[in-house]
Amino acid sequence: MDTPRRSMGQWGEELARNFLCGKGFRILACNYRNRYGEIDIIAQEKRTVCFIEVKTRRGEGYGAPAEAVNRRKQRRISQLALVYLKSQPGFSDARFDVVEVMVDRQMRVRKIEIIRDAFPLSADFFYAP
Repeated sequence: MDTPRRSMGQWGEELARNFLCGKGFRILACNYRNRYGEIDIIAQEKRTVCFIEVKTRRGEGYGAPAEAVNRRKQRRISQLALVYLKSQPGFSDARFDVVEVMVDRQMRVRKIEIIRDAFPLSADFFYAP
């Protein structure tokens, strides 16, 4: 059985996909998994492949949703992205985005926003033991 947090996250990802499609993105993969973990959405905007982390929050008590994408998570997403790009040749441009979904206590959407180029490729994992 899904926890309320998991359900809210899945709902936020669905809202994000609809939002992105409305902005002209083409969804390539949802919940893409490999040995490094999972990335919420992989989409294409024009010629750029976008690796998108979705963060859904009811309030800002824990900070802005994008703040939850810390260095550790950026590193993991970078690893996921490189594996994906290696398996899908043909993309010349890539970036890392975050979609923030804010809802109120009644689960009504207050705001959906995309932060393009939210962080750079994390190269520090190349030096990790």
